Amino acid sequence: QVQLVESGGGSVQAGGSLRLSCAASGRFFFNSMAWYRQAPGKQRELVAKITGGGSRNYADSVKGRFTISRDIARNTLYLQMNSLTPEDTAVYYCNLNSMRDYWGQGTQVTVSS
Repeated sequence: QVQLVESGGGSVQAGGSLRLSCAASGRFFFNSMAWYRQAPGKQRELVAKITGGGSRNYADSVKGRFTISRDIARNTLYLQMNSLTPEDTAVYYCNLNSMRDYWGQGTQVTVSS
């Protein structure tokens, strides 16, 4: 049974930073992992993705501010978020693409102006 457990969300003022973590457990084949987010009334959107080969891509809205990384030994995915703005407020979800997609439960990030 694959499980993804996110942590690190919270409330921060604009300009601040947060680091999200996603710990993966169970047996899986790694294709890619990613962070998505969903703001109230909006569709879930891709924030950042990292592939097995180490390639990273980012949504235009977070380029230069967010960094996705992965600790292979710990099976943990990270998202370092800097220069946060109120527009970054959302529930952030960890995604693992293996033989199928797995999702974490989500962690709330709230950025106040």
